[in-house]
Amino acid sequence: MLPEVFIKVCEAKEYLETGAADTVAEAVVKAGISRSAFYKYKDAISPFRDIKRDQVLTLSILMHDRPGALSAVLAIFADNKVNILTINQSISANGAAMVTLSIMADAMSISLDELRAQVEALPAVMRLELLAG
Repeated sequence: MLPEVFIKVCEAKEYLETGAADTVAEAVVKAGISRSAFYKYKDAISPFRDIKRDQVLTLSILMHDRPGALSAVLAIFADNKVNILTINQSISANGAAMVTLSIMADAMSISLDELRAQVEALPAVMRLELLAG
């Protein structure tokens, strides 16, 4: 649905990032666009993977209500350089509590899948879901 020039600007940026092109002139020729089109849109267009990396993610974690359970989750986040923006914990009901965290994924030292696996491996964690992001 995007105009073709937007896609080609992303292609040119990728050529530059990967080293497939050494200069902007070379990248735009490979992508099939003009240098002026590249410079016009280069700062406004990013591939989805780049946008996702900088995005705020919201996680929901259902946990057993045990002393130190939340602390263990937060330790994993800290060890992996996850920037926590907000934490909201519900009152425990039937021995379980819901924790919702909003995080910035841009500085994480591991992938979201790896982070999820580490958190889900904790004995107190019953379920982890990505709500947004």
